Amino acid sequence: MSNLFVVILFVFLILIFLLLLYKKPIKRSTKKISYGPLIPTEQEEDNNPDINTKNWDLHKIRLIKFGRSQYKGLTFFVSSEDRIYYLSKEGNKVYC
Repeated sequence: MSNLFVVILFVFLILIFLLLLYKKPIKRSTKKISYGPLIPTEQEEDNNPDINTKNWDLHKIRLIKFGRSQYKGLTFFVSSEDRIYYLSKEGNKVYC
C-alpha cells in the first residue's frame, strides 16, 4: 500500500514538473498607452487653473473664474474677502 502511494506521488511530481517545464508563455497585452500632448492647448489652459502659466492676463481671468490659478509655479487663491494670496512653505497665507 505504501509502495502505491510512493508511485502515485512520484507520478504526480513528474506531471507537475513537466507542466512547469513545457508551459506556454502567457501572451501579455500589447496595448500602447497614449499620453496627451506635453504642451497644453490654449483652451485647456483657459479651463484648468492647475496648469502653470506665465500669461498675466490669463492668470487674472482664471482667478476670477475659478478662485485660484497657478502663475509662475505658485498657486494663487482668492479669499472670501476678494483678496489674493498664496501659501508659503510653512503653510501661512501671504497676501499680495
